[in-house]
Amino acid sequence: MDISEMLIYGVGLLAQLLFSARILSQWIKSEKAGKVLSPTSFWTTSVIASILLMAYGALRNDIVIVGGQLISYFIYLRNLKLKNLWENLAPPVRWGALLFPFFAIGWLLWSDKYSFSYIMEHSKISGTLIAWGGLGQVVFTLRFVYQWYYSERLQESVIPVGFWVISLVGSLMIMSYAVLRLDPILFLGQIFGLVAYSRNFYLAMREQPAQEPTTT
Repeated sequence: MDISEMLIYGVGLLAQLLFSARILSQWIKSEKAGKVLSPTSFWTTSVIASILLMAYGALRNDIVIVGGQLISYFIYLRNLKLKNLWENLAPPVRWGALLFPFFAIGWLLWSDKYSFSYIMEHSKISGTLIAWGGLGQVVFTLRFVYQWYYSERLQESVIPVGFWVISLVGSLMIMSYAVLRLDPILFLGQIFGLVAYSRNFYLAMREQPAQEPTTT
């Protein structure tokens, strides 16, 4: 492994460490509260980690990784707005955050080396594997679509029980893709998540009876 490959894996590893850190922080705060919380730090860390993972995916010629981040990235930003943090950021930071994914996708698709046609022609990934990995990313992304829909209804950033169910399914699919893709960064990034998703699911299910109206 040469220096450039080490740097690429370093970017991916840092992204996965940040993703794990966000869920660890959320998990600890939820355990202390005895219920599932949606802390601001979860969403700010998500934005930074997503930027790094999109960069890693582009450098790895992996359209599945880059594409899998697009929808969830903007949902992270929306949750920052629901947390009333977005307006407090400096305009250059807000514009940079909004435009970064478009620059990343443009660089991936239209540069000579990383164009979509190049990736499809020179990739060692089979079409079936790309489809499976893509489906896993779609399922994984749907958890944030569901969370977004749920939060918009309440007009506050919350993490519902369905989020954790979808997280578990999507995570297992991505882990299997990572094994077949021989991507240790992607695989390691999902291991800790499985534990945290399972525990949050338990906490969320434990909350539900208390939230249901009592009948007499």
